[in-house]
Amino acid sequence: MCSEVVTRFAPSPTGYLHIGGARTALFNWLFAKANGGKMLLRIEDTDRERSTDAAIDAIIAGMDWMGLSPEGEPISQYSRVERHREIVEQLLAEGKAYRCYCSPDELTEMREKARAEKRPPRYDGTWRDRDPSEAPEGIKPAIRIKAPLEGETVIEDKVQGTVRFPNKDLDDMIIMRSDGNPTYNLAVVVDDHDMGITHIIRGDDHLTNAARQTLVYQALGWDTPIMAHIPLIHGPDGAKLSKRHGALGVEAYRDMGYLPEGMRNYLVRLGWAHGDDEVMTTEQMIEWFGFDGMNKAAARFDFKKLENLNGIHMRNADDAALYDQLIGLLPHLEDGQAMLDLIDEAKKSQIMMAMPSVKERAKTLLDLKAGLAFLFDTRPLAMEEKAAKLLTDEAKAMLGDLLPQLDGLEEWSLESTDAVVRAFAEAKELKLGKVAQPLRAALTGRSTSPGIFDVLVVLGKEESVARLKDQTA
Repeated sequence: MCSEVVTRFAPSPTGYLHIGGARTALFNWLFAKANGGKMLLRIEDTDRERSTDAAIDAIIAGMDWMGLSPEGEPISQYSRVERHREIVEQLLAEGKAYRCYCSPDELTEMREKARAEKRPPRYDGTWRDRDPSEAPEGIKPAIRIKAPLEGETVIEDKVQGTVRFPNKDLDDMIIMRSDGNPTYNLAVVVDDHDMGITHIIRGDDHLTNAARQTLVYQALGWDTPIMAHIPLIHGPDGAKLSKRHGALGVEAYRDMGYLPEGMRNYLVRLGWAHGDDEVMTTEQMIEWFGFDGMNKAAARFDFKKLENLNGIHMRNADDAALYDQLIGLLPHLEDGQAMLDLIDEAKKSQIMMAMPSVKERAKTLLDLKAGLAFLFDTRPLAMEEKAAKLLTDEAKAMLGDLLPQLDGLEEWSLESTDAVVRAFAEAKELKLGKVAQPLRAALTGRSTSPGIFDVLVVLGKEESVARLKDQTA
């Protein structure tokens, strides 16, 4: 076996990159990185009716956004069909496979008989040892592998442990259909062997496939890769993950404002742990990742945990990197392009000034966008309902008294605006909040915003004074 660790992510291009697939890609990517190896991408596009170029593009785009770029170009399984057929012919020539001429009706009758006798509905080996000269005319045969009739096939799995399959339950599976197309379990083995895959990390719903594929490896005399079948992801209620739980494409999470690093951190904790560590950088994940921390039990998807974890990554993020992520997200949002069109160097400078305060309250990039919205509003401000209620006649009169003191400031800074507003509140015998709340409403049109002194400084004196005059005139 090749000494370099080589993993693979092998999705079927029949839709977007869903969250379970993204977690599988992440585990393969991390294991390869942790061991100085590489992850390859194979597109399992042999189902020509359901496979689409749009789905392939969506999978690659989703992996790119997640930061899980594979080594080299994606490999199309369909493009290798001649190689798969070559291996089928080899197995036939070596007597390890045979042609089966059973009609669909015969196979149905075989299954029904097995059920009536309370046996698993397996193929009974009708054509296993028959002379091909007995073949009926006009029927194109399928090709079946000769599976062992006795004993068991054992999978030494890095997550599930030793898993045993009685060979009587693994019938002579079809490796090439009567239309000449190789089946999944044959194609996967040939591709993994030819790609030099050393470790297969995939969902535990593939365990039975692992047994069937092992029979193909043994028939061909090839080394079987090390296997690790990871638990599936369930919803918070323990049921199979569905759209209502979060079984969406990763682009949906991008559009909901999650960070790739937040998604990586959350997904790695679904089925794997490193002690009690919850918050991890990607560098730490690579350093710590291995089979020891994997769990056999199904993981549960929880939006609240994802949001909280993403919020931590938001607060820990470099301001410039966060700005770039926001700019990257805007074209994907309904009103994002309009905001993007308003960002020039002056506006970028304002955003960067506001970033430290705004990101403290944000759990997603959408929260960040909402927190920065006051910078993009034009006068006179449209008032949110709660903000309008704060601007009573009494509050407007109070702001009218405060306005000259702010307008008279020669130096406009956090310290100077803070000092003026606090002194004003004391002189009026008011708590700071009684001044800050209507001041916030007048400056932003909202009842929530970054710290009020941050708002004053980021807007600048001219715009702040102008917005206050609009409300006190």
